[in-house]
Amino acid sequence: MQEKTPDFAALSREMARCRQKFEQFYELLLRGNAAFNLTAITQKEEVIHKHFLDSLAGAACLPENAFVAEVGSGAGFPSLPIAIVRPDLTFTLIESTGKKCDFLQGAAEKLSLRVRVVQRRAEDAGRDPAFREQFDAVIARAVAPLVPLCEYCLPLVKPGGKFIAWKGSEDETSSALYAVRVLGGGNLRTLAYDLPDGYGARRLVIADKVRPTPAKYPRGQGRERKSPIVSGKTEP
Repeated sequence: MQEKTPDFAALSREMARCRQKFEQFYELLLRGNAAFNLTAITQKEEVIHKHFLDSLAGAACLPENAFVAEVGSGAGFPSLPIAIVRPDLTFTLIESTGKKCDFLQGAAEKLSLRVRVVQRRAEDAGRDPAFREQFDAVIARAVAPLVPLCEYCLPLVKPGGKFIAWKGSEDETSSALYAVRVLGGGNLRTLAYDLPDGYGARRLVIADKVRPTPAKYPRGQGRERKSPIVSGKTEP
């Protein structure tokens, strides 16, 4: 799919087309939030803008019929809204918290989405041949700073695929250029956008997977965050 600045008028029409499922997802989110503390955002207009539309901002970046993994799925953003409007995609949601996995599995089943949920830490999945370099795209939103996030996600992307991170207004790409190269990625770029109705500035960060990730990555045991891949340092 072509990467372009999100067309929120078109995305709102897509939401209207799938209105019943988005309404159902909102109700599931409210009920799940009472049990699992999934999100601090529960007011409907905020959920529509900050969760639903923000998730859909990257939908057009995903190739047709792609196998997509999401790292740190939490409440299912951006994966579940995208799965609602893009039934051609197949999602694997990687989440380490059991209660969140229960919510995600229940929501996917009730919404009849092409989604499987896996309770794993991303760094463990990245070393498992069943997941390593098996996906056309790997996505993540509000999980970690960009450098460690690259180490969690790029090992899961097959060469020729792409990694997409949903980020805030701050541009972290300069700090991640070296890590992206080390991990087998390239062509790091951003798409900046403003959510409708003044709900804030955001950006998508995108990298291509241009060659296999070296076998030592991801390192695990928290080293992705404690000792991020930075130029001039030797990574343990």
